[in-house]
Parts: sequence; C-alpha cells; structure tokens
Amino acid sequence: MPRMILFDFDGTLADTAPDLAAAANLQRGYRGLPALDYALLRPYASHGARGLLKAALDIDASHADYEQCRQQFLQDYAKTMLEHAQLFAGIDELLEHLFQAAMPWGIVTNKTEALALPMVRHLGLESRCRVTVGGDTTAHIKPHPEPLLHAARQTGFLPQHCLYVGDDERDILAGKAAGMATVAAGYGYCSLGDPERWQADAVAHQPSDLWPIIQGWTQDGKIRPR
Repeated sequence: MPRMILFDFDGTLADTAPDLAAAANLQRGYRGLPALDYALLRPYASHGARGLLKAALDIDASHADYEQCRQQFLQDYAKTMLEHAQLFAGIDELLEHLFQAAMPWGIVTNKTEALALPMVRHLGLESRCRVTVGGDTTAHIKPHPEPLLHAARQTGFLPQHCLYVGDDERDILAGKAAGMATVAAGYGYCSLGDPERWQADAVAHQPSDLWPIIQGWTQDGKIRPR
C-alpha cells in the first residue's frame, strides 16, 4: 500500500539553528545587550521568532514592542538564513533510501513559505520533495492538524497512510490529531522537552534510526519503537 513520509523542517531535516541564533543575537545588539551563547539559543530554533525572541529579549506577544521586534528579526534572518543551514548528517542518505524505495515525502513546517521555499531550493530538496507546506499555506499552524491534512490532500494520501517526523512536541500533537503515525526526532532542537514523554509512536535518536522505523511501518503499518 502506498505511503507518504512528512517531515518537519528546522531541527528534523535541516540544522538551521546557527543563522536563527545569529538573528536573535542581532536583536540584542540593537539594544546594547551582549550576545548570548549559541548553546543557550539553539533549543529555541524550532520555536520560531516567538521562541527566539523570548529567549533573547524575554518578550512575548503581549509586549508592546513584540511585533516590531518580530518583523526586524524576520528581516534579519531572511538576509542570512542560507549562510550556515545544512541537512543533518545522515538525512541525505535517508532521502536516497526513500528515492530508491519510490516512497514520496514532503515537508510541513511552521516557517512561512517566503522563508521555507528558498531554503528548500538552496538545500537541493525541491526536485525530490512532493509537497512543501509552510506556516502560512493554510489558516492554521502546528499543533493544529490542518497543515498536515493539507499535505495529505495535496498528494492524494489518506492521513492514516502518512507518517510525520518532527523534533517538537507540537509536531507530535499535530500528527496525532491528523490521524498519522508519528516519530519524534530526538536528535533535533528538543532539549527543552523530553521526546520520550511526547507519546510519539517512536523516537529517532539519530537520523540513521529513521530508515529502519520507516521500513517497518511500510511493511505492516506498525511502528516498532527503537
């Protein structure tokens, strides 16, 4: 039975944290604050502008300056987001396995299309990826299931024939709400939480864990925890 693999982007397929952290530190620099260590900002890379601004400036959406800061952060990030972004070690091999198995895959990210699509092209994924759903493709973002359901509809797959891989708890919540199998990418930016507690069907502690999990799932629709 044909099946579809869907991936989160930041922290799952691609290591984008260095450029995100640099944009967050720029916001501190504008305010005369010293840069924070990369290690302190990295765990927030999957939380987007909201998470990074909270970590860097301790402001959230209720703050009067939040929207201005968010727009500046996004502008700064867009200028340099391709400088250090790269696939995690082992992801290219995984995608080659999927190609050889004629198994389609796609991306569902909370990154806006304006940021996600150029990066997908830059990393050489565009021709291999069946669908890319950004944070503004639908009216909702994860943990709402609609972006995942949209990806399934666009590719002609039933949700129960899709597997979603992500490194944030909201990825697992979205996948479950959509009726998909779920795998937590424990190698990603998830040090603020414990992937073992997210109730995903399995946890991949490194990218090389993903292919055996996917193989088992495609054979009988069951995921064997690793």
